[in-house]
Amino acid sequence: LIAHRSSLIRLYSLQFCHMEKSLHKNAEYEHILRHAGIRITSVRILVLKTIMEKMQGGAFSLQDIVEELVTAENSSVFRTLTLFAKEKILHPIDDGSSMQKYCLCTCGDSEHRPRHVHFTCTQCHRTICLEDIPVPIIQLPANYIQQDMDFIIKGICPKCSAKKI
Repeated sequence: LIAHRSSLIRLYSLQFCHMEKSLHKNAEYEHILRHAGIRITSVRILVLKTIMEKMQGGAFSLQDIVEELVTAENSSVFRTLTLFAKEKILHPIDDGSSMQKYCLCTCGDSEHRPRHVHFTCTQCHRTICLEDIPVPIIQLPANYIQQDMDFIIKGICPKCSAKKI
C-alpha cells in the first residue's frame, strides 16, 4: 500500500511539473501575442504553440498546422496565420508551389524582411529555412523601388539526395 501510494505521489508530482511547464510556456505565448497587439484566444495560443514547438527549422503551410491540430477548424487556423503574418509574427513565403508558406519572424526590425534564404526541394517539396545564409543585398537601378523580396533556392535537399545514392 505504501509503495502504491508513493508511486501515485510521484506520478502526480510529474503531472503537476508538466502542467507547470505548460502554463509557463502558455504565458510566453501570451506575451508574444500581447507584444504584437493580438487579442489572446485559445486557438491563437494553440497555433502559436504548434508553430514554436513543432515547426522549427522549416517553412510550413496551413495544411502542416491543420495536420498537427486535428481539432481546430481550417478556417480558424487560416485566419490565425493570416493575422500572425499581418502582425509580423510570421513571414509569408512564396516558394512557387502555389501554397502559401510561412516561417517565424526573426528579423526584429521595422522593415520586416526575411533575413535568411529559403531552400525548396524539387523532390519532396519541403521548404527549409537556411538561417545561416543571409539574404544578399541587391542594388536596384535608379527609380526602382523594392516592395518585397523572397529569396528561394530550388534544388535537392540532403535527405532526397541521399536517397539517390
